Amino acid sequence: MNQLKPIPHFKTEAEEREFWQTHDSTEYVDYSTAENVKFPNLKLTSKPITIRLPQALIDRVKIKAHQMDVPYQTLIKQLIFDGIAKQAS
Repeated sequence: MNQLKPIPHFKTEAEEREFWQTHDSTEYVDYSTAENVKFPNLKLTSKPITIRLPQALIDRVKIKAHQMDVPYQTLIKQLIFDGIAKQAS
């Protein structure tokens, strides 16, 4: 097995993100010793809501989501996020 390189210390999260995007983590981490971890007490960060939409609109969203190969609820969330962001600017 090759000697692992030491993981550098980072001043910011952005600096660390840039590092890992440009370096091979297998040179720094021995994944063969990794253990599975469970987080049983995590709470959802989103809250389910009920909203009534016309069936035709739901069908259009589902078709578009299928074309984009994403879940339709994910597409709806993204469209809402983009609409709010556009209103804010």
